[in-house]
Amino acid sequence: MLQLAIVGILVSMALNLIRACLGPSVFDRALAANAFATVTVLLIALDGFVNERPEFLDLALVYGLLGFVGTLAVLRFWKYGNLASDERPKA
Repeated sequence: MLQLAIVGILVSMALNLIRACLGPSVFDRALAANAFATVTVLLIALDGFVNERPEFLDLALVYGLLGFVGTLAVLRFWKYGNLASDERPKA
């Protein structure tokens, strides 16, 4: 049963990578990258459960937080052109 779960997670990761590469918009790519990070958290947690390594859950939580903050940073940079200001640069 665990092997089936791992295969399902890997298929989901592959589909997210395809969506991240094909787009068509920046938001689709960002959403696919965020979904990839979320599924990676599941894979790390499942690996920790299977191998009886509870410290992997801590790593999964940190990876999940980094993926979320990274997605927000990329979207903010795309919208405003920098990470420090809420105003768009004047063209």
